[in-house]
Amino acid sequence: MPEDGSGVAVIDPWLEPFKPALQSRYKRFQSWVAKINESGNGYDNFTKGYEYFGFNVQPDNSITYREWAPNATSASLIGEFNNWQHDAHPMKKDDFGVFHLSIPPTADGKPAIPHNSKVKISMKIPQSNDRIDRLPAWITRVTQDLNVSPIYDAVFWNPPQKYVFKNSRPKKPTSVKVYEAHVGISSQEPRVGTYKEFTSNILPRIAHLGYNTIQLMAVMEHAYYASFGYQVTSYFAASSRYGTPEDLMELIDTAHGYGITVLLDVVHSHACKNVLDGLNEFDGTDHCYFHEGARGRHELWDSRLFNYGAFEPLRFLMSNLRYWMDCYQFDGFRFDGVTSMLYKHHGLSYGFSGGYHEYFNEGVDEEAVTYLMLANDFLNKQYPDVITIAEDVSGMPALCRPVREGGIGFDYRLAMAVPDTWIKMLKEQNDDEWEMGNIVYVLTNRRHLEKNIAYAESHDQALVGDKTLAFWLMDKEMYTNMSDLTPLTSIIDRGMALHKMIRFITHALGGEGYLNFEGNEFGHPEWLDFPRAGNNASFHYARRQWNVVDDKLLRYKYLNEWDRAMQVAESHYHWLSSPQAFVSRKHEGDKIIAFERAGLIFIFNFHATQSFSDYCIGTHNPGEYRVVLDSDDKKFLGHGRIQHNTSYFTNPGHYDGCDHHLKVKIPER
Repeated sequence: MPEDGSGVAVIDPWLEPFKPALQSRYKRFQSWVAKINESGNGYDNFTKGYEYFGFNVQPDNSITYREWAPNATSASLIGEFNNWQHDAHPMKKDDFGVFHLSIPPTADGKPAIPHNSKVKISMKIPQSNDRIDRLPAWITRVTQDLNVSPIYDAVFWNPPQKYVFKNSRPKKPTSVKVYEAHVGISSQEPRVGTYKEFTSNILPRIAHLGYNTIQLMAVMEHAYYASFGYQVTSYFAASSRYGTPEDLMELIDTAHGYGITVLLDVVHSHACKNVLDGLNEFDGTDHCYFHEGARGRHELWDSRLFNYGAFEPLRFLMSNLRYWMDCYQFDGFRFDGVTSMLYKHHGLSYGFSGGYHEYFNEGVDEEAVTYLMLANDFLNKQYPDVITIAEDVSGMPALCRPVREGGIGFDYRLAMAVPDTWIKMLKEQNDDEWEMGNIVYVLTNRRHLEKNIAYAESHDQALVGDKTLAFWLMDKEMYTNMSDLTPLTSIIDRGMALHKMIRFITHALGGEGYLNFEGNEFGHPEWLDFPRAGNNASFHYARRQWNVVDDKLLRYKYLNEWDRAMQVAESHYHWLSSPQAFVSRKHEGDKIIAFERAGLIFIFNFHATQSFSDYCIGTHNPGEYRVVLDSDDKKFLGHGRIQHNTSYFTNPGHYDGCDHHLKVKIPER
């Protein structure tokens, strides 16, 4: 394979005309690696910025503090420890725009800044000689008291007892089954949940269900709770809404004890525009960490955009990744907003047709592409078992191929078209209008040798303004007919059946990984809506109603156990890590989809009224077959129409592109 960045064209011949662009991209990446080696002393030193910048306590308990603020003419450290006196601790500026100072320990040998006391950096700017106060950019703890102000305070975090991790990281799972979760909404009560509650109450649920990976949302500190964590203000601070940094460490450590990998939903695609408690206008300019002018602003998100082509912002972001990996023991990242990063137009009002010219033109933000290549290259070299997932809707070729081949280096991309398709079908089509060919196309339409994480719904579909699959399927009857003591109405019967089938066919056919948003495994009722002005700051919909799945009289338990059965079966048969399925049948009239994967035959009957007693299914693998998983099983609120003690034997004979076939009973949906 060529070593000039065009190796991906060997895998995907459609990239052949774009080899010069791939080679140019790879040269830019190599140039940055050389610059990091020369000026940053290599990845290892360059990505440890948090040990140089910000606050660091030395062995003798002296404290060093450094901050990059090139526009400022002078700076001083102020805080409760010096009564906010601007002349008490002035800082010196070096030739690179970095202010620094060292504070000796107290007479009794303790750090001069008490643990959990408030601090700020105060700077003078040349434009007006005005003084501006900012939260330190590398601060690791910020707190908010809404009774006083919505603006965060930075605190010096130096607890006397450091958290000691007890469990080692799990090995990288071959079949990634992701449980997407938000600590704050994980409480059943109408309030913000905590790290400790998640550790005690939610981790056991996730482990029971059989998920091997957790994706934690809204961990990086964000000023506005209702932003779902996507308006980050302090990049090195774990959100204090949910507890202390040590509480989060314990959560991750405990998950590792269950053998569960933990990913951070990292937001490097943009930053909150807050000035007083964010990075915006940090040194008095609009271009300290960001692009200046219009290029530094995302108009739709009303946020700031990083300058990925500048040395210090790059060090800040790459060090941020390492910080979460080393200090909190995260196992990888789901990169938010990758489409916005990849293109100067951010994907706004741009319909990607799949033509390769859309991925190699002046609209591509090559600086952002280079950053993502550097980030993935570093992470894979430093942490062999790391997992990185890209949230990209554009279909950028080679996004999930190794950097050495000319790819961008992610392990997985999210199959974002899949949930959109299911919702569109439920909204706009009657059951008999569902097209089996379209379902198969959407679930199998992915780039060769680039892994996808498939999902039927995520947090996006749960948000107010949309509905979960369960709510689209059963709507108001979820309030009246989800008890085993009530009649099984046709709406609930249909909804429960399709909820199981949609999730299972997505799981089995849609990718090389699977994702579920917390609560949706049991058909969580209603939607998700954070407290805000429009709902009188209500927490009613910003929680998870675990009581409905724990109530043995309610039918949510059937969906929960079905979800568990899917994960357990996959852990045994490993279809997610097997080659893509061979689809033998997608019959529009019969509403049948059949395919083979991992030595299993998957059969789905989406017909509302038609059952089949001896339906012929083709297979490449002759032999005896038995039922492994059955959505019609009564323990999943099915009707028990399939005998599980029956063996099915194949017969020779060409059928549906296969050399063998067998006949099976397939009840109506």
